[in-house]
Amino acid sequence: MKMTKRIVCAAGMLSVLLYAACADKDSIPATVTFTEHVAPILYSNCTICHRPGGAAHFALVTYEDARKNAGACAYVTRERMMPPWPADPGYTEFVGQRLLSQRDINILDKWAKEGSPEGPKDKLPKLPVYPAGSMVGTPDLRIAVQPYFLPKNSYDKFLLVKVPYELPADTFAALIEFVPGNKNMVHHVNGDLVKYEFDKKKDVFAGERVVNMALDTATIVQAYVRLGLPNDDGSYPVLQKSVVNFLPGASGQKYPEGIGGYTLPRKGAFLLNDLHYGFTNKDDVMDSSYINIFFAKGPPNRPVREFQIGTLSSFGNAPVLPDLIIQPNTIKNVYSRYVLPDDISILTVNPHMHLLGKSFKAYAVQPNGDTIKLISIPRWDFNWQYFYTFKKMVKVPKGSAIIAEGVYDNTRQNLNNPNSPPKLVRDNNGSMKATDEMFQFIVTYLPYQAGDENVSLENK
Repeated sequence: MKMTKRIVCAAGMLSVLLYAACADKDSIPATVTFTEHVAPILYSNCTICHRPGGAAHFALVTYEDARKNAGACAYVTRERMMPPWPADPGYTEFVGQRLLSQRDINILDKWAKEGSPEGPKDKLPKLPVYPAGSMVGTPDLRIAVQPYFLPKNSYDKFLLVKVPYELPADTFAALIEFVPGNKNMVHHVNGDLVKYEFDKKKDVFAGERVVNMALDTATIVQAYVRLGLPNDDGSYPVLQKSVVNFLPGASGQKYPEGIGGYTLPRKGAFLLNDLHYGFTNKDDVMDSSYINIFFAKGPPNRPVREFQIGTLSSFGNAPVLPDLIIQPNTIKNVYSRYVLPDDISILTVNPHMHLLGKSFKAYAVQPNGDTIKLISIPRWDFNWQYFYTFKKMVKVPKGSAIIAEGVYDNTRQNLNNPNSPPKLVRDNNGSMKATDEMFQFIVTYLPYQAGDENVSLENK
């Protein structure tokens, strides 16, 4: 009996100690200060964008920066609007996901409500060191994109842009990053790589740099000729698709050594086949974007591949169903479905919708009926469209159906609805205008090899 009482007593004390440890971990200091409590949260989660030269519109680096924005920070974190991470972490986890704990949110809220005290200056942590002009790191090479002038009150522009280069020798790249010069104007970029054989193209810099397909009546072939893309004998070089891309909030995808990457020929050009500038109603703007190149030690052992379902499906047999015609004052559900012909290992996924998007979910149904969760975005946000990379490759077996489901809100309750009153919106034959709609699920993958599901995709 005595031994039993001792065991019960010991168990009770252990429970008390564990509860106390958890309570201490989650407790909020009696006095919350910037230097001791707020700055560590901001520096770990926010200043990657909220810094001079960063992607955000204001900085959160100094005490004065944070004090002026204390109320706003408390609100947007409490509402889970910031840090921007639309994907549901309870459905799937990804590399680099930006999430605040409830304790962090409570600290920011308490600090704002209690006057935002600064705290001891010697407690201020060191600001992380950020690379200049990149969201990834310090590039080995930077190539300027032709500057482009945007007059006040200009509307959507979709440009075909050539960015030529010449290197001392063929070179391997681990990552190619597009960096917008004007973060408020560049909406997205889809870019390919033109790969010339050295003796077939004398001058890669000849020809025009920009063609505005909406203004010019040129066909795509005529535009290519004006840009000087053909070889000197009139034939066309190899075009490697989807090499450099950009979306709001997205950074380039860098995989572990040997996975992905590109071979850059000595003579080549990046073809930005869709550089999209949005609407401006303030001032004349000059955009000076550029491309960063990060070299690799050797050629990619396993080049990545890509497909998309939905709008402009890679296969033609995975369209948007029932269709992407959204009547005014309605909420519409759509889906797209594709059955895999082979085993694959998924690295990265990218959902895409426009302003009427309400939610997005994608998953795979295996031949045995089991489901593989890919991504869920319960509250779609047009302003933040990431390339989501899994922490480990996700094996999806042959015969599985990749299914993407979307919900569109074409009512007055959708604050992002570009039309008031709402009007009929459709895909418009793949139009990329924000006021038209799209539904895409883009998958970056490798042909499956044994053990892929154990390969980490986190660069540590």
